[in-house]
Amino acid sequence: MIFIQLFFRFFIVGLCAFGGGQATIPFLKELSADTGWFTEIELANMIAVGESTPGAIGINMATYVGYTTIYTQYNNYFLGFIGGLVATFGLVAPSIIVILIVAQFLKKFKESKIIKWVFYGLKAGSIGLISYAAYEILAFSICKPNEALTELNNINSSMSFGEILGSCSNAIIELFDYKCLALALLLGILIFKWKKHPVFYIALAAIIGIVFQF
Repeated sequence: MIFIQLFFRFFIVGLCAFGGGQATIPFLKELSADTGWFTEIELANMIAVGESTPGAIGINMATYVGYTTIYTQYNNYFLGFIGGLVATFGLVAPSIIVILIVAQFLKKFKESKIIKWVFYGLKAGSIGLISYAAYEILAFSICKPNEALTELNNINSSMSFGEILGSCSNAIIELFDYKCLALALLLGILIFKWKKHPVFYIALAAIIGIVFQF
């Protein structure tokens, strides 16, 4: 049953992910919350791995989750390997199906205005998904919304104006992980000023993270 669930859940992710690997991130985050097969930290780590190694984030995550989920349940390396294949095939299956269908339609309706409008709509949807994925990564990397909400939840009607203002100030302070924010700004400046190979900046970020214990 777990194999069917893996295939089906990653099939849905692949079916909805127009626009490349980054577009799968919102759906993968939702999958994490729904199933508990992996954590948001594991997803963030896989995004980092995906940006520094070959392979799309969606496929990397499907293979990893399929393997670890099955191995954890059955404690069997071979079944874990099969689980990785099943989840990966589930993710790529929609693309294969859609490509085959679209190819037939394009042959017949390649000059159709409706088809062109559909593709324009898909482009807009892809941009939206990728933009949301970028927001999610930034929010997860440099923001601490739970700590900020804790400060805001402490506000009540019995507090004075000064105490309320202080809680709001504390919430703003708690909202950001300033070490990560500083690292992101530093790397952004360096990337903009010196256009070195991405591996250089990945290695630099890793060294800084280790030294300062991010």
